[in-house]
Amino acid sequence: MAKIHGIQKMGSPPKFCRTSLKISLRNAQTASSSSSSPPPNTTFSPEYKFDIFLSFRGADTRTNFTDHLYKALVRKGFRTFIDAAELEKGEIIDQNLLQAIEESKFFIIIFSENYANSESCLNELVKIMECTAKGGKAFPIFYHVDPSEVEKQSGKYGEAFADHENEANLEREQIQKWRTALTEASKLAGYHIHYQ
Repeated sequence: MAKIHGIQKMGSPPKFCRTSLKISLRNAQTASSSSSSPPPNTTFSPEYKFDIFLSFRGADTRTNFTDHLYKALVRKGFRTFIDAAELEKGEIIDQNLLQAIEESKFFIIIFSENYANSESCLNELVKIMECTAKGGKAFPIFYHVDPSEVEKQSGKYGEAFADHENEANLEREQIQKWRTALTEASKLAGYHIHYQ
């Protein structure tokens, strides 16, 4: 799947995921492929509890982009996991969320401006990247953030890591895991949504 630079209409995520994203997910299947789209209310990875797991910073995108994307995926019949509540800073990801990641075949990671400010998002990302090493597929969406900021932890991502490194309760090993996961995820083929 090649990168698409500049999806202009932020008011139309349903069309976005019905076309490019759905095709990309179907092409990424390791099971038998079909030229037809999956019918509504059916799934293409029955061995997993969820077809798609959405990773995102709720404060940035929950009520706009992510909500539209989630509803569009569900309408197309994809079993899609979305967390019900925003975790507070420093709160540990609960076991149910980790289990949902393990039980998902595909991951859509929505990198927004403040994604790296959230320790829970970063821990979630580390788990997702562990799953991709075992055969899962991840697709990043760079939502109003430059992919190079994610890769190099510069700009807003650099500011977030400066704050993390000043926190006494965080170990360097954990911070390095976050950095590695961000760098690896940023290099995956995905989508870059520019500012309007």
